[in-house]
Amino acid sequence: MVQFALVGCGRVAKRHADLLKGGKIDTAQLVAVCDIQQDRAQQFGETYSVPHFYDMHEMMAACSSKIDVISILTPSGDHAEHCIALTKYGKDILVEKPMALTLNDADNMIETCDKAKVKLFVVKQNRFNLPVQKLREALETGRFGKLVLGTVRVRWTRTQEYYDQDPWRGSWARDGGVFANQAIHHIDLLQWMMGKVESVHAKSACRLVDIEVEDTGVAILKFVNGALGIIEATTAARPKDLEGSVSILGEHGTVEIGGFAVNEMKVWKFSDQNEEDLEVIERYRQNPPDVYGFGHIEFLNRVVSSIREDKASLVDGLEGRKSLEIVAALYESIETGKEVTINFTPKRCRLGIKE
Repeated sequence: MVQFALVGCGRVAKRHADLLKGGKIDTAQLVAVCDIQQDRAQQFGETYSVPHFYDMHEMMAACSSKIDVISILTPSGDHAEHCIALTKYGKDILVEKPMALTLNDADNMIETCDKAKVKLFVVKQNRFNLPVQKLREALETGRFGKLVLGTVRVRWTRTQEYYDQDPWRGSWARDGGVFANQAIHHIDLLQWMMGKVESVHAKSACRLVDIEVEDTGVAILKFVNGALGIIEATTAARPKDLEGSVSILGEHGTVEIGGFAVNEMKVWKFSDQNEEDLEVIERYRQNPPDVYGFGHIEFLNRVVSSIREDKASLVDGLEGRKSLEIVAALYESIETGKEVTINFTPKRCRLGIKE
């Protein structure tokens, strides 16, 4: 069995714990949890029948021999500190999105894990949604031809109540806005499908909640291959979540995946239509029960197989860094009002800056 310990018992930790304790992940189990908020740690420990701790180093001292993977599920701004501090135990590390809030932190995480010879997994569960996998297959087999335009839309609802649940939510230092928190999954899909980004130009606003960061943003992207991209992201959809979608247009075809979690095939049209194309819409129409979709199951299964078979991960630290670099460029563009070329040195980006 590959044995997991959770550091952080907040909103997303429940998803991980439910899967690890619910028998959904073959040959994996949950063995310990930790949170500095004692009530949360105790509740998780009692709910999932595992030891609970209030300090991650105390957890490792007590349970290190039982732990194979440490899942870092703390606030985004704490990921780097926790990752780097935990590498000394020689355990593989899984970190929720975004892997960090600054590129320097991400680079330090990658370097530290490499030196410690531990694997670093970054959660990008939407890559494993069945419709997304089918889209990726079409790209890899060249069905689109020359890529023209890629678009992602995140139209979700996050009320003031959501941001008030924890003091770090909606802050520059530990969270970021809709680009860094919610839309980073979709930005990851956009670059995974369309290729390396050359430059971005973004605008943002905070319209319906009282937070430091943006609840709404738009951006234009130029890809190295000459294609263009659009990002539309908001947590100000009312009264409820509307969609999380990606669409890819090429010279030979168009695919759009919609639903509220990039989970439902909406459009699948190619000029060189084959027999399977006629069944794709129905076959890949998925409706997961919650905003996380089904991708976490396959992601965690891949983590387990990567560890058991000692093979590469689809989303390691270097791969997870790509979407963070785009997000940092978006914030740099917002602050400067200018187009920002990727491979830049952040100067005005406020994400992850602790004053």
